Amino acid sequence: MNMNMNELFKQRRSVHVLYSYNGMKNYTEQIVNYIREGASLGEYVVVIENERIYRMVHKELTTRLTQEQMNLVHHVNNFDFYYSSGSYHPPAIIDYFFKTVKSYVDNNQSFRSWAHVEWGTMEDPLHLIEDLERIVDGAVNELAFPLICAYEGERMPEHLQTSLLKTHPYILIDEEFTISDQYISNDNNK
Repeated sequence: MNMNMNELFKQRRSVHVLYSYNGMKNYTEQIVNYIREGASLGEYVVVIENERIYRMVHKELTTRLTQEQMNLVHHVNNFDFYYSSGSYHPPAIIDYFFKTVKSYVDNNQSFRSWAHVEWGTMEDPLHLIEDLERIVDGAVNELAFPLICAYEGERMPEHLQTSLLKTHPYILIDEEFTISDQYISNDNNK
């Protein structure tokens, strides 16, 4: 993980990051480092990831984390998460997330999250992703936690990239961390 990102997390808890990745090796490195960093700080880490990738990540984590730190990692199957209502429905997704982190919030426990956003076909409702990301951006600020939203760069159509740049204040592309100059805060949408 980029040193600037870790410094940002120390200075500020409400951090919503778009991670556009290319290649599984870079992706796995980033997610493992993000989880390891959080667990080493005693933070709970909610990992919204598919089963196949999470098995690889879990295997790597077991070589880098203590059992106590592994207990801080909470995996949520990303298919179940995004399609909990039977379709990609932003209110149901947000409700699922709030239920997932409720005990951390209620007990004033520090947490961070990683969400791998995937879709099966281009017929899936990509226009709903912008709606969801706007709601999520508000939740990040309300609950004061860092969140990385990972999207495979090669699978993102241009209109989705544009939407994501408007809904994420920070961008991580492979190892490069920047501030989005296209970000439109929820405060500006009222």
